[in-house]
Amino acid sequence: MKDKIDIQSLEDKRKVMINKVGVKNVKYPIIVDDRKNKQQTTVADLDIYVELPHHHRGTHMSRFLEVLNHFHKNNFIQRLPEFLAEVKKALNADFAYVNIRFPYFMKKTAPVSKTSSLLSYNCFFKASLNEEFEMQIGVEVPITTLCPCSKEISENGAHSQRSTVNVMISYHEFIWLEEIIELIESCASCEIYSLLKRVDEKYVTEKAYDNPRFVEDIVREVTLKLQKEERIDWFKVQSENYESIHNHNAYACVEMDKRK
Repeated sequence: MKDKIDIQSLEDKRKVMINKVGVKNVKYPIIVDDRKNKQQTTVADLDIYVELPHHHRGTHMSRFLEVLNHFHKNNFIQRLPEFLAEVKKALNADFAYVNIRFPYFMKKTAPVSKTSSLLSYNCFFKASLNEEFEMQIGVEVPITTLCPCSKEISENGAHSQRSTVNVMISYHEFIWLEEIIELIESCASCEIYSLLKRVDEKYVTEKAYDNPRFVEDIVREVTLKLQKEERIDWFKVQSENYESIHNHNAYACVEMDKRK
């Protein structure tokens, strides 16, 4: 029986470095900090990558999962610098990256009936390690926006739509996911609830009508609040309206490095 050759370990002569190579959409249980309950267990989708030098034909995909499974019973999020260091060592790489996407749940109380329910927010962690560890956190928050133009020109009513605001930040002092979520919701025509009674529907409809917002208004209002937050070094705000009277979406974005 002839010796088997490890094909992916062969030298590649095309001289093309690959910035990121690895595994995507790995389902993994994680524990995240919860301001009210201390901790919250959820299931994340992980993307884990390394940089591949031009002379390596391939990487060892199984090693990503081997390293990940070493952290199964430990506080994975708090140990991301250690995790990425192990990935670098196992893959003999200079750069290692991980993207973490997960649903985060907050209890919402309806504005009038005070009925409680849970609302899900899409949240994100992005971390990398070369010589230094860097990390960003983010949230995607559903909101209601009502068109100022529609309100101005219409004698009865105005069109509104569900929108999403996506905020990514890097920071030098801890900040809760809940803080970012609440900051975004305070800039909306009205926030979203998962469970509303009739009296609540009346309230949110009228609140949105009294607080019309363009997509541009949303990103500007969120930007002003993030600028005042001294714990944040860099941020990116994106807002998208799923237009109710057009066959397209409206979009706006602001990115700012406060260190500059």
